[in-house]
Amino acid sequence: MDTRLGILLPTNRAQWDNARRLVDFAVRAERLGYDSVWANDTLLGPRIEPLAMLAALSSATERVTLGTATLLPAFRRPVMTAQALASIDHLSAGRLIVTVGAGFPGRSEIEYAVSGVPWERRFGRLDDTVALWRALWSGERAFHGKVLHFDELPESTRSYRPGGPPIWLGGASPSALERAGRLYDGWLPYPPDPADYRAGSASVLSSAASADRPADAVTPALFVTVLISDEAEGLERRLDSYCRATYGLPYETVRTIQAIVAGPAEKVAATLARYTDAGAEHLVCRIAAPSLDVQTDQMELIAEAVRAAI
Repeated sequence: MDTRLGILLPTNRAQWDNARRLVDFAVRAERLGYDSVWANDTLLGPRIEPLAMLAALSSATERVTLGTATLLPAFRRPVMTAQALASIDHLSAGRLIVTVGAGFPGRSEIEYAVSGVPWERRFGRLDDTVALWRALWSGERAFHGKVLHFDELPESTRSYRPGGPPIWLGGASPSALERAGRLYDGWLPYPPDPADYRAGSASVLSSAASADRPADAVTPALFVTVLISDEAEGLERRLDSYCRATYGLPYETVRTIQAIVAGPAEKVAATLARYTDAGAEHLVCRIAAPSLDVQTDQMELIAEAVRAAI
């Protein structure tokens, strides 16, 4: 199977001067041969909301998959979100992938608080929300999960594709690996070592098999931060600046948590090839650059350097 290559949109307000240029960025990605374009989700800092972004791209693009990486459903009313996602699925003619997550300890508690949703039972709430979406997209009129209960549901917008768009899970904890294999259509983690990716992928496959799902039921993907540069001096400083601006944490800390691949094009391509050798079939690249102009330059470099290698 050919590896698919995707790019994350720089929707953070600090990275663009005109939001409409984000649409141009996505169109450029499609012309460069990228397979997918993604938008992330957080309430921590101003940005373009991901579902609004993907709705705008549904008519501006023709071929690329449109995805969330990742959507945090707890911040939205679940029935209305099902309708919004089904609408984007229709507007894009079935090009939507929805990656979901439950947030990050030490970071997302305040997002839950301002959304009026309890932090406790967040994983059960997430799984129930996804099951509710699928029920609504299939025309069901009631839902009874472990956290969410609806005796009567209104008739909702059915999805463009029967059963709805594929729903992937972000995360690599033992619980996430088990749930990804049992309940989800894809897996989008960011382990800093390809060996950890291989081990996690094996766990997802084992969980899928235990649930009597076929081996190809779960698409193995990778979320990876990328920066191509021939400058040995200053590279770590640039990465540190990006990590502090994004997470408020130094690069030395973030690199132990997330996949970050930086350096000359040949090194970046070779490292990403190690992940594809470990089983990753879809790479979602986030560019570690501060502005839309630099992101655009990097997007072209990544397309040129990485495509041949994977």
